[in-house]
Amino acid sequence: MRRRTLLLSALATPLAAPADERALALLREGALVLAFRHALAPGTFDPPQFKLGDCSTQRNLSEEGRAQARRIGAWLADRQLVPAAVRSSPWCRCMDTATLAFGRVEAWAALGSPRGASEGTNAASLKALAQAVAAASRQPGRFEVWVTHQFVLSDLVGVSTSSGEGLLLRASSAAGEPPQVLGRLAVG
Repeated sequence: MRRRTLLLSALATPLAAPADERALALLREGALVLAFRHALAPGTFDPPQFKLGDCSTQRNLSEEGRAQARRIGAWLADRQLVPAAVRSSPWCRCMDTATLAFGRVEAWAALGSPRGASEGTNAASLKALAQAVAAASRQPGRFEVWVTHQFVLSDLVGVSTSSGEGLLLRASSAAGEPPQVLGRLAVG
């Protein structure tokens, strides 16, 4: 008899929606930013003499990373989700992720890696990003996609991400608080 009671109790409790169903619902609702860490680019950091406008001097996407970026775009396209804007760090691995996924991208310095920049520049970038999340949060029915670096997302919302993982961000209801992470999206 005890077993039956536990089973009925479990059935009476609503099951949580799978992560991709929750992400889908939030994206359709809009008023948010879907911020991705760039797709797989093996290694850590760029070489010491890297140049921002020269991809041959940077850490770039692997073939697996390029395929991952395409899968991200396909996941959204298969669900008829079209971002209102696609913005990216100007680093090649981020621009390539956005281009392969969405076919269009606007470089935005605020999404650039904070490594090597001054504290003042980093603080200004984080402020600009928080303001942009707040602006997107006031626009139901639309969402933006950003492609950036792990360090940027960690500094902005205090969350670590995997390569190609997206965070669904909305402005916090409390003034001065960092954006809220509503969910995660990891396309296989």
